[in-house]
Amino acid sequence: MVGKRLGPGSRRVTGRVAHTTGARWQACLPPVVLAACSLGLGPDHAAAQSAATATGITAVEGIRVGHFTYPDDPTGCTVVIAPEGTVGSVAQSGGAPGTVETDLLDPMNSVRGPDAVFSSGGSAFGLAARDGVVRYLEENGRGYPIPGVGVIPIVPGAIIFDLRVADERPGPDCGYQAAAAATAGRVAEGSVGAGAGATVGKMLGMARSMKGGVGTSSIELESGLVVGAIAVVNAVGDVIDPATGQVVAGARNEDGTFADSRRILRGLVPSPSPGENTTIVVVATNARLTKVEAAKVAQMADDGLARAIVPSHTPSDGDTVFSLATGALTEGYTVGQVGGLAAEVVAEAIVRAVRAASGLPGIPAVRDLPGAGR
Repeated sequence: MVGKRLGPGSRRVTGRVAHTTGARWQACLPPVVLAACSLGLGPDHAAAQSAATATGITAVEGIRVGHFTYPDDPTGCTVVIAPEGTVGSVAQSGGAPGTVETDLLDPMNSVRGPDAVFSSGGSAFGLAARDGVVRYLEENGRGYPIPGVGVIPIVPGAIIFDLRVADERPGPDCGYQAAAAATAGRVAEGSVGAGAGATVGKMLGMARSMKGGVGTSSIELESGLVVGAIAVVNAVGDVIDPATGQVVAGARNEDGTFADSRRILRGLVPSPSPGENTTIVVVATNARLTKVEAAKVAQMADDGLARAIVPSHTPSDGDTVFSLATGALTEGYTVGQVGGLAAEVVAEAIVRAVRAASGLPGIPAVRDLPGAGR
C-alpha cells in the first residue's frame, strides 16, 4: 500500500505495509552497505526537507514540543512535555551518556512516567537546564502529587557535547524558555534548540565533520495508532539514508567527498574519539502501554538509530532513547507493532535532522554540499 502524507515528517498509511513514494527495501545492497533498511525513507524526502517544520512527534495528541535557541551562539534546549498519565521508559546504549533521572524510568521503579523530557547542549553543564523545566511545570501544577507539599515534576533528560562550537552553557533559563514555548503544533527542525550546535561524521576529527541538528517524524495507521519521534543528532558516525544505503552527512575527505565511515572502519584503525557525541531520541505513541512495554518500545526504537547512524552506540556516543505512551488508544495494536514503527520514525527523524540543518563556519550542512537536493 502507499502512504498518504499528512505533512512533512508525518504520514497516514492504509493496510499493513506502507511505502513512502519511491522507497523500497534494498534486497541486494553491496557488502559495504548495511543490510538493515527501513521502509518510508525514499528520495522524495529531499524535497520535504526544504520545509523547516514538520508535524512529527506532535501528531501524538497531547504531546507538546518547545525549543529555545541562543540568538548569538549555536546551542540551546529542547523540551517534550507529555500529557498527564503518560507512561515512560528509556533505553540507554551509548558508552558516554550524559543523563539525569533515567533510573526513575526503570520498570522496577515506582514512578509511572515523566511529565517532560529535556535535551540540552552544553555537555554536563547543560543538565542544569532541567531546573528550569521543573520550575515551569511546578508553576503549572504538573508533577507527582505529594499531599501537603504540592507536586514534584518528573523530568529526565540528556545532553549533547557542543562545547567546541558554542561558548554558552544552557542553564535553567534555557530549560524554562523551551518549556514555556512548547506547543502541539508544527515542530521546528534543523539547527534549533538542543541541535543548534550538533555535529556528525567526526571519525576523521571535527575539521572533517558536518552539521547535525533536530529532526522529527511520525506515522499514523487507519486503526488510529500514532507513533512519532524527535531526535537530536550529534553522532560520531555518519548519517545514512536506510532506503538507499547512501551517506547523507558524514566525515569528509580532503577534497570534500564523503569518506564513508563504513570504509573507515575497514581501513586503518581510526583514532579513538573522545566522549563528545550523543544522539538523543524521544519516541511517543498514543497506545496504552505498561512501563515494561514502554521499555521494550524504547529498546526496539533504538534499532532505528542503528539503521541511520554508522557506527552507532560507540564508546564515544551517549545514545539514549526515551519512550512515552499517552494511553489514549486502548486496542487495535501490539507492542511489537508499536516498537517496529518507532524504529522506522526514529530513522526518518535522524535523516531529517541533518537535511534540515544549517552550516557553521568550517562545518557544512547537507544543503551546503554540491547536489544538496539528495
